[in-house]
Order: sequence, then structure tokens, then C-alpha cells
Amino acid sequence: MTSSLDFDVQEPLTSNATPLTSSTLTIRIIKSFPYRNVKSIVLSNYDLKEKTGHDLFNDVLKKINNEGAYRPYRNVNYDTMKIYTHAHGSKTVNLVINFTHDNPEDNWVLDTKDPNGKKLCQYDIENETEISLFNLEDYLEFKANPVEKWL
Repeated sequence: MTSSLDFDVQEPLTSNATPLTSSTLTIRIIKSFPYRNVKSIVLSNYDLKEKTGHDLFNDVLKKINNEGAYRPYRNVNYDTMKIYTHAHGSKTVNLVINFTHDNPEDNWVLDTKDPNGKKLCQYDIENETEISLFNLEDYLEFKANPVEKWL
């Protein structure tokens, strides 16, 4: 009997096949929620077993401050990182930020302050996870009144 599936059911997902010590993460840098100013950084060969939320935060800020492509994103006081979507998971309908999972017990907001905090894999972050970087005050203001503006 033939199947109409165009993929191999036995084939593992890339999030499961790639080792946690060599993962790819997409960081969504959010400059403005109402104007939907978002630029991505792709981190390859990132070690999710050894790196903490603090490490990831500092690595991303270093890229923003040292690479010319991110110059327009340097004037925001970034202070929060939150999982936008897990690999192969459903995406949110909002194109800028995931409004759900704000509670600490949800395990989606990363601790960016403690250098000895949880490892990224302890947040259930795996290969191809997308994480948002933003200013918390701006996020809370936008969440209270999610009106998008157009130029």
C-alpha cells in the first residue's frame, strides 16, 4: 500500500537530530512593537547545554553593538528575552511577539541577569527555536494596547 505522505515518518525532526551542543537559534530583535521593527540574528553551533540565558543575552548584545547591520537597533535598552516559538511548534498570530506564556512558571521568559542561572536546554530550548529580545516596558505598554502603526 502506498502512502500520500511526502515525508518519511521515521525521519527524526531536526530539533531532535541536532545535538544540543551544536544548535541553531534565531534571535528576533524587536526595536518597536507598534511599527513592527524586527531584525533577526541567527546563531549557529550554539551550545544549549552550557550556555545560560545570561550568556545568550550578552552574546546577542555583543553582536548588535559590533556589527554594522544592527546599528539602527542599538538605541533600545534591551532587558528581556522570551521564547517566540519552539521548533516545529505552532506560531502565534502576532507577527512581532508571542503574547502568551508571560508567567515565570511557563518557562518561556529567560533569566538574563544570573550568570549561573538555568542552562538554555532547561527552558526546553532546542535546535531551531526562535527567541525574542526586547524592552519589557515597551512590551507591557504594547500588550495593554496592541495597536500597530504604519509609516
